[in-house]
Amino acid sequence: MDTPLIFWISFNLFVLVMLALDLGVFHRKSHDVSVKEALTWTFVWIFLALVFNGIIWTWRGQQQALEFFTGYLVEKALSVDNIFVFIVVFTYFGIPSRYQHKVLFWGILGALIMRVIFIFAGVAMIEKFHFTIYFFGALLIFTGIKMFSNSHSKMDPEKNPVLKFFRKLMPVTSELHQDKFFVRLKGIRHATPLFLVLILIETTDLIFAVDSIPAILAITQDQFIVYTSNVFAILGLRSLYFALAGVVHRFWLLSYGLAIVLIFVGIKMLLVDLYKIPIEWSLMFIAAVITTSIVLSLKIKDPKKA
Repeated sequence: MDTPLIFWISFNLFVLVMLALDLGVFHRKSHDVSVKEALTWTFVWIFLALVFNGIIWTWRGQQQALEFFTGYLVEKALSVDNIFVFIVVFTYFGIPSRYQHKVLFWGILGALIMRVIFIFAGVAMIEKFHFTIYFFGALLIFTGIKMFSNSHSKMDPEKNPVLKFFRKLMPVTSELHQDKFFVRLKGIRHATPLFLVLILIETTDLIFAVDSIPAILAITQDQFIVYTSNVFAILGLRSLYFALAGVVHRFWLLSYGLAIVLIFVGIKMLLVDLYKIPIEWSLMFIAAVITTSIVLSLKIKDPKKA
């Protein structure tokens, strides 16, 4: 379904206003984000997503609304993997919590731009070369299977090739300079460790996008639905990080649940020309798998930490 240009403009204006309020008003000065503040913003973003979902229901009907909600749920769940990475990177570089919000703000802004490119490219490829949907499906199944064996693998930021390449291009200071990304020392422009963290977050999201965009394209190829559900999931990621950073390690089975979800949507893509799994079934299955993995994580102790 083609979406009138005015809706694209209106939605993006809304996003820009929210981002301006976020950085220019509510987080104008770097500060430690409390759990209460993070939970408040998490609920605000979820509420706004649900309100928008209601608008989709009224405007386009039940089918499109279910596609939006299912896509939002998948993207929200997959974003938890980003939180694990954020924790590792911030801990490795010793970034104080009061500076983390600024890094995540610019990191997520970059993620939004990358997602737009991936979404339009992915939809265009499927429309022009239908067989690519089988490639995306196989990719999701492969990623899901791989997640089962690498769910607890550790990440070493220093081995990131992008980071190694950047260090050759520009000198990097050994310590932070408050919340600055760049500083000038002895007349030479240096990057700070805060900027290295931003690079890692951007490159990591690029990798996650390779999985998440095909996952939502298995649910719908409507560009407006794919884009808006992605945006709402990403915009709420910062507050979700600060709300869950201290307890996310307890959801040790969630990675396995996400692996099952990826395999499911991959199979759905491979079967698209033989049988289209109803969106209602997809929503119930995905919601059940994610909920079950979270509940079991809280009830069953991780054997590796026993």
